[in-house]
Amino acid sequence: MASKPKVAEAEAVEQPGAEGEAAAPEKKKLPLKLIIMAVGALVVLGGGGFGGYKMFFGQSKEAHAAAPPPKPAVFVDMPEILVNLSNVGSERTQYLKVKMTLEVPDQIMSQQLTPMMPRITDTFQTYLRELRPTDLDGSAGLYRLKEELTRRVNALVSPHRVTAVLFKEIVVQ
Repeated sequence: MASKPKVAEAEAVEQPGAEGEAAAPEKKKLPLKLIIMAVGALVVLGGGGFGGYKMFFGQSKEAHAAAPPPKPAVFVDMPEILVNLSNVGSERTQYLKVKMTLEVPDQIMSQQLTPMMPRITDTFQTYLRELRPTDLDGSAGLYRLKEELTRRVNALVSPHRVTAVLFKEIVVQ
């Protein structure tokens, strides 16, 4: 029986160590969701910081100085157009007098447009005669007119392109 107490002592020695391990606090692992959110937040903040840096400090003065100056636009005057407006149900005839200029990208296009000017004038007159005085009310009406005339002239001169139709004078009487 002498051997039994020695085994009991050995077990007793192991028992306090086992109790000590159980008594020590366990290390908690961070949840995977928290790690993913932290990495995502770092990526978002880093990307925002980099974007802000590039926006404010990314372009140097040399890059701005090296850019070529824009080409000046060329303007082609059109003949004055005087048309009567469509007056359905009205006894009074109203007239539209328009002086326009075509804005083209370069001098070569200006030279190509000159022989086509009678066709462009005819297209504009045909369209303008169908307008009613209410179509020209306010700045929105003039903007629509400008866009429609630009569309029509571009259809005529395609594949070339007129940048804009500009009004010098417009009178509705």
